[in-house]
Amino acid sequence: MVKATAYPIEKFKKHEKDSGSSQVQVVRLTEEINLLQSHCDNNPKDFSSGRGLMQKVNQRRRFLTYLKKTNSDMYKSLVKELGLRK
Repeated sequence: MVKATAYPIEKFKKHEKDSGSSQVQVVRLTEEINLLQSHCDNNPKDFSSGRGLMQKVNQRRRFLTYLKKTNSDMYKSLVKELGLRK
């Protein structure tokens, strides 16, 4: 199994036990997407994992849209830190 790149979740937490805020969920989804992407590259016929990958990508997109509407500064720093948009 491929180890995920460690993204700075602590940087985006609002408090010590924060695991549900939008920015933390975007970071966690990005880690899961990277793992699934490498799995799907190695196993091109695994269609159920491909479907799960697309679900996670869409969920992350919805969180980013919400963040962009509510807290544009956090959105910009998150996108820059994770390297999502070019």
